Formats: sequence, C-alpha cells, structure tokens
Amino acid sequence: MAPLTLLWVAPMVFVLAVAFRSFDDIAARGLGALPASFSLDGFSTALSEGAIGRALANSAVVTVIGVVATLFLASLAAFALSRHAIPFSRTILLTMLAGNLLPPQILLIPVSSITQSLGIYDSLFALIVVQVGFGLGFYTFVLHGFMRSIPNEVLEAAVVDGAGSARIYARIVLPLCRPALAALAALATTWIFNDLIWALTVLRTETKFPITVALLNLQGGFVSNWNVVASGAVLAAIPTAVVFFAFQKHFVSGLLVGANK
Repeated sequence: MAPLTLLWVAPMVFVLAVAFRSFDDIAARGLGALPASFSLDGFSTALSEGAIGRALANSAVVTVIGVVATLFLASLAAFALSRHAIPFSRTILLTMLAGNLLPPQILLIPVSSITQSLGIYDSLFALIVVQVGFGLGFYTFVLHGFMRSIPNEVLEAAVVDGAGSARIYARIVLPLCRPALAALAALATTWIFNDLIWALTVLRTETKFPITVALLNLQGGFVSNWNVVASGAVLAAIPTAVVFFAFQKHFVSGLLVGANK
C-alpha cells in the first residue's frame, strides 16, 4: 500500500508546495522545481481579489442547511416507510432511489426552468432546494436499511410504555442510527460542498457563487499565477477535510454496521 499511498498523496503535496511559493519563484524556476521561497501572497490574493472568502461562506451556508435538511427529511421518510404500513412503500422507496440514477446533465434545463418559474432562480435557496431534492432519495434508501435492522422488540417495548411515533423516532430510532447519520453527513458535506454543476445551473450573480464556481473564475482570472490558483484549491479543500477527519470514526462504523448480517 505504500506506493499507492505515495501516488495518491503526491498531487496534494505538489499543490501545497505551489501554494506556498512566490510567483517570482515559479516564473523563474518552473512549477516542477523544488520550492526556493515561502510566501503567503497566493492566499491573500485568493481571499481578496479572488473572493474565495465570500465563496467559502456561501458554500458553508448551502452545505450546512442542505445537509441538515436532507438528513432530517430522509430520516422521517425512512422511519415512515420502514415502521408503518404504508401502501406501496417499497415502490415509493425504489422510485425515490431511481431518481438518483438519472444523469444530471439531462435535468439541467428542467431544473433551471423550474427554479425560474418558482421565482427562486439565482438564489442560495434555490441551490439548497436542488441539493436537498437530489440527495433525498439515496439518503432515505440508506437510512431505511438501518432502521429496518432495529429489532421490533425494542419498538414494541416503547409502544407498551406509551410512547408515540414521534417519541419513538426522536428517542430511540435516531440515537440508534447515529453511525449511519454521521456517515451520510460526511458524504453529504463532501457532495454538496464540492458540487459545481448545480451551482452553474441555478446561480448567475457572482456574489452568490459557492467555492467551486469561484475556483473556476479564479483559474480564469489568474491563469498564469499558479500560486494563487493552488492557494484557492487548498482553502477549498480544508473544510471537507476537517469534516471527514471529525467524522472518521463514525464514518467507518456507519459503513460496517450490518456487515455481519
């Protein structure tokens, strides 16, 4: 695994090295040369002239609200479909999952038209709605499998004690699904934060762009300033890396729950 690890880490190390080099050093010695300088000019330029700071704030708003809303709605749907006698529940679940199998490219124009007809086009709210809508089916499918694995005796004992559906959901089901929710939260954060295609579809104003679109503009505006582009990429990668390492334990346990069944 050591050669594969080095192969995987090498591009990240290269981007870090370029980000902390000065423009004069890169211009004189080339991108592939060993660093002969240490400078934070790339980061300051990316944050000020490249508007990376504002884009990070926009991405944070969309990601936090999108992840919380999606997991909350998905957990409600999964609880209802797994624990209540709903007609055609399996068909409903498979239909929700089938929506994720459609290529997003064929939905760009319909999604853009729908957001315009609803009057929410070119707003962060529109991007949040799109992210929630397209993530709901997959997260419901995953949580449905976890909730189905909860022993019926546990829920029946709660019913005998007088607990209703809302209390069972909040006090029993959600705590037991914490590994799954943590794993999905890490995945959802990565997917929403790194999304580019939907941001380009429903947003037009530059001040509302998330980090992915801002990086695209940064590359176009500083095409020869590789230290600025690399600095923007490093700043964009920090939030998702922090989330992954924070949820790493729960992420692994969430993937392994039910593996022995």
